[in-house]
Amino acid sequence: MLDKANQPQDQEKPQVFAVNKNLGDKWTFNRRDFITAATAAMAAGALAGCSGEKSESEYASYKTPAAPYVPTPASVEGYCQQQISAHLGPVRTLAVSPDGTILVSGSDDKTIKLWSLPGGELLHTLEGHADGVTSVAISPDGTLVASGSEDDTIKLWSLPERELLHTLAGHPDDVTSVAISPDGTLLASGSRDATIRLWSLPEGELLHTLESRVGSTSVSISPDGALLASGSLLDTIELWSLPEGELLHTLEGHTDFVYSVSISPDGALLASGGWDDTIELWSLPEGELLHTLEGHTDSVHSVVFSADGALLASGSWDTTIRLWTLPEGELLHTLKGHRVYVASVAISPDGTLLASGGLDNAIRLWSLPEGELISCLLDPETPLPDDILDIELETGTRVTLPCGAPIPKGATCICNCVAAHVYGPTCGCVGHRSEATCSCDKVCTCDTVSTCSCDSKSSGGSGGHYWHPN
Repeated sequence: MLDKANQPQDQEKPQVFAVNKNLGDKWTFNRRDFITAATAAMAAGALAGCSGEKSESEYASYKTPAAPYVPTPASVEGYCQQQISAHLGPVRTLAVSPDGTILVSGSDDKTIKLWSLPGGELLHTLEGHADGVTSVAISPDGTLVASGSEDDTIKLWSLPERELLHTLAGHPDDVTSVAISPDGTLLASGSRDATIRLWSLPEGELLHTLESRVGSTSVSISPDGALLASGSLLDTIELWSLPEGELLHTLEGHTDFVYSVSISPDGALLASGGWDDTIELWSLPEGELLHTLEGHTDSVHSVVFSADGALLASGSWDTTIRLWTLPEGELLHTLKGHRVYVASVAISPDGTLLASGGLDNAIRLWSLPEGELISCLLDPETPLPDDILDIELETGTRVTLPCGAPIPKGATCICNCVAAHVYGPTCGCVGHRSEATCSCDKVCTCDTVSTCSCDSKSSGGSGGHYWHPN
């Protein structure tokens, strides 16, 4: 990793659900209206007593329609600031599948994780690299994931089967970047060993080794598959012909390392982000410098175009993501939410969602073009800070929580990543609450409490437990 990384640092909208009684001993929140009129239910007087012989129709009568709840960005941000972790190490790289349903992330924790979109549920963790994962790329047909690592290898994974297919060895130093051609037949890999290697897909056979002036930091292939751009550990960008690998142009404009390069969907523009805190826009295939975008106050580590080419997103060591309009290059929004450096950004194919990964081990999802924070992704297996359960919600407040998030203080039941206060049995018992986590599959189940007594806080009685959101 570069020294600078080690320096100190100074969903579809949430659904609204109804509470229904299962024939078993659980309460479920289904896809129908979530918010019931708790006051109306209590006033009905049908909740008293622990005998609990209520029918489906009787419980259904307590429901009243409610307007969908859309969480405010502030409420989401407050929860996501609580050291919510997607990985156990910095998130270096992100990619979205062509159909927009899967986000792939790579981390210094040596793993690659697959997340559902837009829900953000962890689907699977791919393990096999012996060192940090620096780059991931997905094939155009969505069947293959390529990953580059500081263990000097590239791994090819089947996305549908979620299994390792091949390990490509040949680079004698860190693999810093991988890119797949639009026709899915070619893989390019950049490395600190001052070479760029071209591999056949899906076999993984080495075709060409391109000799660069210095180590490569990032590679990008044009939509027609005829051009390869590579950033370098100098202040230059190299343009190569494909599949021959002939050096066509060396672009000069940055004043320090070029960390990220990205070719626009129409192949007319190249964006580059550098250690000099700037983003350069170049015309292709000539390589003429068109604009210098300034605004970041630290190095730019990731740049990516939206699928329609109208927007450019950049992630920076200054902890922000910036959105720029194209072709003018005007600053549209500055997104703040990561606690430390932003290392990677990715945009969904439909242009409505931005994902960002940082050295805070976090992945955040933002709406586009507004730039509002939607949620932060959580691996339920990662440790959480002790104070995560000490979050107290103001009366009547609900927040969007990551999939698998624990219940914050205040007896909160999480359904489809939307939290609603849930209280214990209403037959006079006090303080009982369910155990639940966000399932992100539109269903959340809360176990009933079977130790209710109308005259005691514990022991005795069973059944008749009606859970309601407040």
